[in-house]
Amino acid sequence: MDEALRRAMSQARMSDRELAEHCGVDSKTVSRWITQTSRVPHARHRWAVSEALGEDESVLWPAAAKKLVKAGPDREVAEVFPYRSACPASLWRTLITKAERELTFAGYTNYFLWLEHARFGTVLRRKAGAGCRVRFLVGDPDSELTRVREQEEGVALSLSTRIRVTLSELEKLKEDGIDARLSSGHAYLSVFRFDNDMIVTPLLTHRVGHDAPTLHLRRCQDDGMFDRFASHVQELWTRGAPVWKGTDEQA
Repeated sequence: MDEALRRAMSQARMSDRELAEHCGVDSKTVSRWITQTSRVPHARHRWAVSEALGEDESVLWPAAAKKLVKAGPDREVAEVFPYRSACPASLWRTLITKAERELTFAGYTNYFLWLEHARFGTVLRRKAGAGCRVRFLVGDPDSELTRVREQEEGVALSLSTRIRVTLSELEKLKEDGIDARLSSGHAYLSVFRFDNDMIVTPLLTHRVGHDAPTLHLRRCQDDGMFDRFASHVQELWTRGAPVWKGTDEQA
């Protein structure tokens, strides 16, 4: 019997069926997670359960969390996904929800965020209001680089259109302490930071963002992979052009 999971479900007043619906599995699967300690959920389901119950994964499945502890140069790599679309929505939601100090979205369009996350603007307002720094680094829709990438992608909803949709959504948030800058230096690399967690997607030619291989990084050391990507984004932010006049110029 997985007492930690059973106790967390009881405290959250969540039934097997309700948790199953949240995780996208059958209720019998949840029952097996509880009654058979050898049945540890897949990583994406562990994230979904943790989010639903408001409990850390290491508390619910300490053995699984221990196996993920690494000592080599790849220890900051928490998980790898073959496509960004394979990165579970529950992971994004959990990272955004738990971030307290910094949310940085340095995708070239960031368009998918509004598509895939309900009431995203409301969430950003709440985060900024609680003192979290919220930044968006977006590609310049009128740049030559954007035009070249549009030709490479060859999709109906063009890159510049997706950027303009994002800028339109951000326009609604400019009075809420949310900052945005234009940059062309990250056309083939998207970095999304949530305090000490990060999602990185190196974009491939002739591919759209959701087809990009994706890394979930967690900061464990100085000058590791996390810090190097963070420095890259900070340099682009410093070089970037504010989207709105009067935007805070601090780096």
